[in-house]
Amino acid sequence: LETALSYAEIKALATGNPYIKEKMDLDTQVAKLKLIKSSFMSQKYELEDRVIKYYPRQIKEHKERIKGYDKDMETLSQYPKIEDKFYPMTIDGLGYYTKEKAGKALIERCKAMTTPDEIVIGDYRGFSMLLSFDKFSSEYNLTLKNSLSYKIALGSDVYGNIQRIDNALEGMKPKQDVCKQNLTELEKQFETAKVECKKEFPQEAELTEKSARL
Repeated sequence: LETALSYAEIKALATGNPYIKEKMDLDTQVAKLKLIKSSFMSQKYELEDRVIKYYPRQIKEHKERIKGYDKDMETLSQYPKIEDKFYPMTIDGLGYYTKEKAGKALIERCKAMTTPDEIVIGDYRGFSMLLSFDKFSSEYNLTLKNSLSYKIALGSDVYGNIQRIDNALEGMKPKQDVCKQNLTELEKQFETAKVECKKEFPQEAELTEKSARL
């Protein structure tokens, strides 16, 4: 905006010319409306981009994840949780038939790791087990993999690690429920965004009128 008044404008103000005051008021109002419209259009373009890319991608990923949980829970149903029953765990081709032996073998396998890279070490309850070492946290991580992957940080407790693994597998249903809730919310947001991004600047008529007057 031009902030300096011309000699003619100062003279007009001194002589009480009403058009000068109106022009100055309109300058301010039009500038403010243009600023509001610029912000509105920026948000509109961002929303349009989310409608075209973000929401369809997120909805697709959530649906695929929900299907993945279904498949993994179907696999797990073949190894139902039974009190005091331990399903054999295979590590490097050897079967371990008690929690204690499996837990000890898992810890020994961690100690034998010579690379931080993720490697397949065996399977348990229908899921492949992949072991990796995180240099930054100095932590061994076990990933259970089928349709989806479930990552567990391993500790030094023989029984604790087996419990963590079982908890990760048994925790699929609650995670799927959260995923379904998120999908429902995404679909609602998607529909709202499609309507919102079609709206025009609500003060367009006022801006046009005042620009013309100016």
